[in-house]
Amino acid sequence: MTRTTFASPDPAAPGLADRLIHLFTLIPHWLIALIARIALFRVFWWSARTKVADGTLFSLSDSAVYLFQEEYKLPLLPPELAAHLALLGESVFSILVILGLATRLGGLGLFGMALVIQLFVYPDHYNEHLPWMVCALYLAKFGGGFFSLDALIARWTGRKVAFA
Repeated sequence: MTRTTFASPDPAAPGLADRLIHLFTLIPHWLIALIARIALFRVFWWSARTKVADGTLFSLSDSAVYLFQEEYKLPLLPPELAAHLALLGESVFSILVILGLATRLGGLGLFGMALVIQLFVYPDHYNEHLPWMVCALYLAKFGGGFFSLDALIARWTGRKVAFA
């Protein structure tokens, strides 16, 4: 008669948690960076578009100035200047981020904008702003990834990293 024994699990064999962690390490940086770039672009570009007068590309609308006067009320800046700076920052930084051109600068700029929004405009909306900040900081730290103009410039110039 054959006797069956049940061996204890091999302590050297990876457990479920180890296997899951290994799977997460296989997610490439370029994919995370691309998703972060798209997410930030969508939020900030469309926010910039709400500040633009109908039928124009970059002319500030009266309603945008009104919001900065009556609702946002940023300290230290006149409402019209704050509205112009917000439109400029949201437009330029979001374009840089989606193109992956000077991605680190664009990410840092959008992080700064999200921080100002969080601290001075809508301090109770951290659930909305923290993901923006994480995406922006990720891009500021790691760059735009393989599918970015920064990486393309780095490949053309033979450098390890341009701004990627």
